[in-house]
Amino acid sequence: MSDTESDDGATMTGVVIDVLPHGRASDDRPQHQKDPLAFVLGIEEFYIYELVLDGDSDVSIGDRVDLTAFGRINEVEFDDLPSGARSELEYVVEEIVEDNEQRFVDFYNDAQPITLRLHQLNLLPGIGKKLRNSILDQRKREPFQSFEDLQERVSGLHNPQEVLIERILEELREDDLKYRTFVRRSEQGEGE
Repeated sequence: MSDTESDDGATMTGVVIDVLPHGRASDDRPQHQKDPLAFVLGIEEFYIYELVLDGDSDVSIGDRVDLTAFGRINEVEFDDLPSGARSELEYVVEEIVEDNEQRFVDFYNDAQPITLRLHQLNLLPGIGKKLRNSILDQRKREPFQSFEDLQERVSGLHNPQEVLIERILEELREDDLKYRTFVRRSEQGEGE
């Protein structure tokens, strides 16, 4: 996948999770033939990208980059990430959720049933029928304003932000999940 523009033509932003200035160690080519690489997590859809860097590119872990500024870009799976990128992933997901709190609080406000027996809220770790119903009852009264508001109003929901982060990481790591809420897969990546 090389298209880095969204459907409305807006640029796509990602956070750098690893930089390999000398390319992949598993690349058998001579050093002078290897391209420097960066791995980036897209902020909107949580795609994982591998970017081929120019020799003069100056990117570091944690930098936000405009993905449209790179010529060669490929979507990769979690299993294709080097160990440094894997270890950084949790911190970057946490940062994205913190920086976009309202977007993720709105998930609790807007989550809908998936089937007659399964609700999007039930996909979150630790949220069963009782906790789901408490969230639904509270949001009927008034939409949640923040993670703190959620935690105060829904008894038993401890750290709603961390619950979302855990689910996003699960969706990033697991290829065979039946339902995805946060991490999108391209049509090429979906076997359905």
